[in-house]
Amino acid sequence: MEGYAILAGAALLAALVLRRPELAVAAAPFALVLALGLRLARDPAVRVDLELAADRTLESSRLPAKLSVRSESGVDRLELLVDLPEGVGVADGDNATAVRLRRGEERTLSFDVRCEHWGVYDVGEIEVRARDLLRLVVWEERLRLRRTIKAYPQEQLLDRLLAPLETQARAGSDVARTKGDGIEYADLRAYVPGDRLRSINWRASARRDTLVVNERHPERNTDVVLFLDSFSDLRGPSRSTLDDAVRAAATLATRYLDRRDRVGLVAFGGVLRWVQPGLGVVQRFRLIETLLETGVEPTYTWRNVNVIPARILPSKALVLGLTPLVDPRFVAALQDLRARGYDVAVVEIDPIGVVQPESSEAERLAFRLWLLQREILRSRLLRLGIAVSRWSAGAPLEVAVEEVRTFRRHARLARV
Repeated sequence: MEGYAILAGAALLAALVLRRPELAVAAAPFALVLALGLRLARDPAVRVDLELAADRTLESSRLPAKLSVRSESGVDRLELLVDLPEGVGVADGDNATAVRLRRGEERTLSFDVRCEHWGVYDVGEIEVRARDLLRLVVWEERLRLRRTIKAYPQEQLLDRLLAPLETQARAGSDVARTKGDGIEYADLRAYVPGDRLRSINWRASARRDTLVVNERHPERNTDVVLFLDSFSDLRGPSRSTLDDAVRAAATLATRYLDRRDRVGLVAFGGVLRWVQPGLGVVQRFRLIETLLETGVEPTYTWRNVNVIPARILPSKALVLGLTPLVDPRFVAALQDLRARGYDVAVVEIDPIGVVQPESSEAERLAFRLWLLQREILRSRLLRLGIAVSRWSAGAPLEVAVEEVRTFRRHARLARV
């Protein structure tokens, strides 16, 4: 429309200045088209609605979506652009399209979105541009429909979990070290009045000429607290230590909850976040959605475990730390928990693949000193009997958990 108006105005102005009426005649078709277009132009009254198949998905998974478009007066060309945030894209094709709608017609466009990374995304902004039949008038509008997607972390491969040193009094899947009613065989002892007849071991009783009964280990559950380091995050082109820690925490939480264990969470960093230990599917959603909010917040204060509410760390709980072993404040917190008698183990999120030495001699020396400092932090934990295993990207999480299990199996239990 601007082009027709400029041409018609320029020709009429030139006709007046130059006193050439033929220029006004030449401008007449442009002015006629402009007037006709303005006369026929109607507001298309476009209504747009975005519907997602679910508000939760897994990272790198497809999520079906439907975009419904309706025009009350009809539109010759309607251009639509779903403004997706960084990290979210259309699985196949483009997020921009153009359609033609008759009067009162409604059309539904189907596509799949995919979140490349875990997190919370807002995908509710849609840009709408409509043109009339003569392409003279353009209607533009930006609609905000407030649609949110929560992309959960992708679970890692993990078959066996880390068993605690002590179990709780509730029924579960872990074999307790104490003796009682259960399935796993423990020992034999002499029969005493009041023992159940089904506990009598008749073969052993026949060999000893006296009644003996089987003792068994009861099945109990475990309290597990995932202790996540959010003091620092080392980022590279393809991975981040905090991303790997969140994926590991989500996997461990799901596996422990499947075994009817109580799982809690403490994100220990600039901002303290926690979830009280609990059971069930609801607890899983609480844990993962708290993990989605976890980020690195700068702080210069020296935090200790005294800021953690006591109910978050129950006695006999297995505290499983997830950390790149970069910030000494988190290492000091682990030492404090061990000194208080907690069962502590650490899965180190290896940052070596993220941090690489530079080319100069001074930078290579600084990198070696940094590695030495991390080794000192690791040795402090090992001296206290805290198992530390390294987990790097691309390796199964089960390898790191098995390394912790092997250390705890062969190391002596030292009372602090």
